[in-house]
Amino acid sequence: MLKDVEHTLTSRVCCTGIGLHSGKPVNLVLRPAAAGTGILFVRSDLEPNVCFPARAEWVVDTLLATTLGSADVRLSTVEHLIAALRGMGVDNCTVEVSGPELPIMDGSAAPFVYLIQQAGLRSQRRMRRRLVVHRPIEVRDGNRWARVLPSRSFKISMTIDYPHPAIGRQSLQASSMPPAYFAREIAPARTFGFLKDVQALQTRGLARGGSLQNAIVVDDTRVLNREGLRFPDEFVRHKVLDLIGDLALLGLPLQAHVKAMRGGHALYQALVAEIRANPSCWTVEVPGEAAPELSERRARVPRLIPA
Repeated sequence: MLKDVEHTLTSRVCCTGIGLHSGKPVNLVLRPAAAGTGILFVRSDLEPNVCFPARAEWVVDTLLATTLGSADVRLSTVEHLIAALRGMGVDNCTVEVSGPELPIMDGSAAPFVYLIQQAGLRSQRRMRRRLVVHRPIEVRDGNRWARVLPSRSFKISMTIDYPHPAIGRQSLQASSMPPAYFAREIAPARTFGFLKDVQALQTRGLARGGSLQNAIVVDDTRVLNREGLRFPDEFVRHKVLDLIGDLALLGLPLQAHVKAMRGGHALYQALVAEIRANPSCWTVEVPGEAAPELSERRARVPRLIPA
């Protein structure tokens, strides 16, 4: 039953990396947190420190990455760390960041998984709640779409389709997402971008920390990284990583079959918003408790509240 209770880190762990857009060093500290805390970000470079939870209502931008914050304080590129925490089964953690963006590391979630493994996990005296989908929910944007369907577990079916010889059409189906699978098959997949887009960003003073050491870069015909790809389908695997991070902003583990076609951060956050806007389609459940019956009429169900 240990998997049915919440978990936090056993000890504090930290690292230093480079911000993708600023190109400046960023210190990152992960600390254990009390049961029921959820994932809490702290801008440790500000006095007083500014805190905000990893929750969908705190998303302020989805251009290029997922950004949390308020009108005055922001924290960008959070999705890889949040995905690592969710993928490795960490429910409660305080994340201290010494700047406006998380370190990009190698462009994947593998370094964050390593940190979590070094810190270790410990169980907590609180049952892990789940958001269980009972009816389909879908969002569309032209030929791009994402949906959640009822399922006995968390599943993902993802397809991407780029008119590029190095990418093309790739699909991945994961019938489950245990921590070992996430760490081995999803976390190492790196973010990717097109050379012309990277150059355009750099002329605007962005992506100053971007390089072939922390992203897959493709020109008009090929992958420019000398070491090549970590997986033949690394591109779609990274899209799955992003999806896991964005869905984690629901604040609870999701029990559903998630399907997406040509997805990205904006589409994923639109799906999250649609889920939150339709509480008659899901319930918040605790293992061992009977789920309430749903009718065609709007059901009385628990509201989505912080984990």
